[in-house]
Amino acid sequence: MLSVEKLTKIYANAEDGIAGGIRDASFTLPDGAFFTLLGPSGCGKTTTLRSIAGLETPDSGRIQLDDRVLFEDAKINVPMNRREIGMVFQSYAIWPHMTVAENVAFPLTVGKAKAPKTEVEERVATALATVNLAGYQTRPATRLSGGEQQRVALARAIVRTPKLLLLDEPLSNLDAQLREEMRVELKRLQRQIGITTVYVTHDQSEALALSDTIAVLARGRIVQVGTPKDIYFRPASEFVARFLGATNLIPARLLQASSAGSRTTVEIAGGARLSCVLTHNESTDATVVVSARPENIRLASGTVSPGASENALPGKVRQVTFLGTTTRIEIVTAGGVVLQVAASAESAITPGSDVTALFYIDHTAAVPRES
Repeated sequence: MLSVEKLTKIYANAEDGIAGGIRDASFTLPDGAFFTLLGPSGCGKTTTLRSIAGLETPDSGRIQLDDRVLFEDAKINVPMNRREIGMVFQSYAIWPHMTVAENVAFPLTVGKAKAPKTEVEERVATALATVNLAGYQTRPATRLSGGEQQRVALARAIVRTPKLLLLDEPLSNLDAQLREEMRVELKRLQRQIGITTVYVTHDQSEALALSDTIAVLARGRIVQVGTPKDIYFRPASEFVARFLGATNLIPARLLQASSAGSRTTVEIAGGARLSCVLTHNESTDATVVVSARPENIRLASGTVSPGASENALPGKVRQVTFLGTTTRIEIVTAGGVVLQVAASAESAITPGSDVTALFYIDHTAAVPRES
């Protein structure tokens, strides 16, 4: 449905010599997909989105929507208003001097292809009903809450039934509770209308909750593409492991050459050995980092033997912190490795207790160590 090939757009900064933008970005989306560009500020995700929209002119690459090429190097560059794309900006761009209906109708009432008045009214009413704002047509835009403004921006983006919907951090201006509610609403809306969506965010929980596929960006490049579970449990690098939520990162040495996706054995500080899944091809004695998520570790009292599918690390509890919904427990192994464990809020484990950390091999990933 959408194909992006080797998309490059560089912003040179003469003051510090650091160039921003995006380099050689490539991905292909099927019809109806919810695809998220995830990464920290300045990684190139918004540049990618704006290039697809036609708001930026890439230096090179190719963008194709269905069977239509929108951009190809210096040969083709279709204007934004002819790309059949809807977009919601971070600021929503709601005009305060217009009513809700006038805001939503704007794409239908400007340019050469103006729609008849009766058709405009019907399509505006349909778009507002889709975002649960039926009956809001005459309300002044200045009397809308943040969540309602976002819905109006969404209605305006879909009123022309575009082939592609682009969302640039649309939830970042909302408070935490409303942001959670709008995540559910966004997912419902996207499934209901079946429109292919490209979403930009730096919020890991948003990306995991909404997406069919995630592309993680760092320093202007896509470093991993996969499903939310793939990226969470099989990070391709130490950066991805750190960025996708809290994790324990344990320096280790690979005991045998292995290929990406296979189980392997590593040795950590103190000589303990762990079984894990290697996310990249590596040779014997290579230095790696083992990623184990705090919520995937369970604690057993005393020293216990692991099951066939588990790793086990005996240790002593150093600190217990109650966080309301969970309890964060810090243990130190005999080899000096510090592990953070997310336990139940009712956990009775106390500092000084001898415990064994147990965690599944298939949820333990060995990733390249970054310099």
